Amino acid sequence: MVFRSTTDRIVDYLITTLLILVGVTALLPLVNTLAISLSDKAAVSGGMVGLWPVGFNLDAYGFILRDDKFWRAFGVSVLRVLLGGALNFVLTVMTAFPLSRSTRAFPARDLFMWLFVFGMILNVGIVPWYLTVSGYGLLDSIWALVLPGAVPIWSVILLMNFFRSIPKELDEAARIDGATPWQLLWSIYLPTSLPALATITLFSIVGHWNSFFDGLILMNNPDNYPLQTYIQQLVIADRPALHGGQAALMAQISNNTLNAAKLFVAMIPILLIYPLLQRYFVRGIMLGAVKE
Repeated sequence: MVFRSTTDRIVDYLITTLLILVGVTALLPLVNTLAISLSDKAAVSGGMVGLWPVGFNLDAYGFILRDDKFWRAFGVSVLRVLLGGALNFVLTVMTAFPLSRSTRAFPARDLFMWLFVFGMILNVGIVPWYLTVSGYGLLDSIWALVLPGAVPIWSVILLMNFFRSIPKELDEAARIDGATPWQLLWSIYLPTSLPALATITLFSIVGHWNSFFDGLILMNNPDNYPLQTYIQQLVIADRPALHGGQAALMAQISNNTLNAAKLFVAMIPILLIYPLLQRYFVRGIMLGAVKE
């Protein structure tokens, strides 16, 4: 039996209390956003909404259901996550596996490793990035949002370190049995790397879903905006474009209520996906970040 001193218990209580306070502080903006989205125009305009709706109504969500531009931007973001996430996953695995090998198996490993680290540390700037994307004719297409970040270097390093933590005996036994590098990757490394794979997948999904700046720079046609760029433009303009029979409904809700509803709807996919990958997340970070 392990006995803990009074000081250790006090420290544990303080840490637990601090973490609870941090968690509650992180949740308060989310709760406030939901409350604003469910409140009436007068309460929101008067700053009367805190953590509970005032004058409960669903008019803002009714407006969203009729907003074709919102759902078009939502579809662009979904397509971006599917294409970008799949591309990130494949290229990260294919890059991390050879980099996880020894210099004897892959003599150019150190050279490529330095190139990746150099590229991660140094940022070439917005203008060369824009000119490169424009030069390939990718502007105003979904590929402008996907291809520039096709190889996330941080995820490559994380997965590479996880691969290097796998016991070498498994690798050697498979090679003695005649396994090819592709068979090693498919039969040994991928099945034993679920925590790291879930972690880099979560990074990719969240990164693509939350990104707004590249859509603002690389999309000339607002119809091609991803969801976060569309919402960011709404916040700046502070007034959505009205069409059809939306003007009468807009008179009953405030811009803040509508924007809060759109922000909350935009958060729902991540709120649904994150719990599915959470159990792998911490383990993947810990095992993938401390190896050499």
